[in-house]
Amino acid sequence: MDQRRTCIIVDDEPAAHYVLLSHIRHVPQLELVQQCYNAFEAINYLRQHPVDLMFLDINMPEISGMDLLRTLKNPPRTILTTAYSEHAMESYDFGVVDYLLKPINLPRFITATERYFEIAVKKETEKKETLTFITVKSGNANIRIELDDILYAQSLGNFIRISTPSKTHIVSLTTSELEELLPDDRFLRIHKSFIVSLNKIHEHGKDTVTVNEIRMPVGITYRQELNKRLKRESNTNGRD
Repeated sequence: MDQRRTCIIVDDEPAAHYVLLSHIRHVPQLELVQQCYNAFEAINYLRQHPVDLMFLDINMPEISGMDLLRTLKNPPRTILTTAYSEHAMESYDFGVVDYLLKPINLPRFITATERYFEIAVKKETEKKETLTFITVKSGNANIRIELDDILYAQSLGNFIRISTPSKTHIVSLTTSELEELLPDDRFLRIHKSFIVSLNKIHEHGKDTVTVNEIRMPVGITYRQELNKRLKRESNTNGRD
């Protein structure tokens, strides 16, 4: 598994951040991209950035961790961290990966992250093996879009413009929701507003890509992964 997974910490206690940060450094497959000290900071960050895993404290002022999960329409996979055990059963109603009791020791932390990786890899494998199309809502109808036809997708707030060679579809999804639907071996988010089909890219510059004569920006945080994926695609095609 060579793909790094992004994660955030959401906890109101600086000491808890210190412990989790120390533990995360022992897991090279994890990349900490943000530290939030309340639910409002987490909500604002997640609106703009896709995240794979969230380490979430339950007992926070104003909005608790459980309330945050209820608020988010499409939350990242979550490992709960708390000093109290009374929410353990309730937490699994939200499909959390694991429930860590503070103080969190490193072996227990590693067990929780390994559980996350197992779940994530299993889901991605199933998606790659079975998915040839997606079904999305456009207006009042559900429509089927073949993956082979998708050129790119652009965010329009709470809607997405999905472009194909023959038609443009306006669908009721956010960029993060569409990203979750698409197999990540074929599609990649290159900007907070754009997802592209990797094998449809015609030109690739330092900060832009061109698909079907449409030039799109590449965000700074996405450039490294895009370069790595395009290099992988090129090596694979070369072997073929």
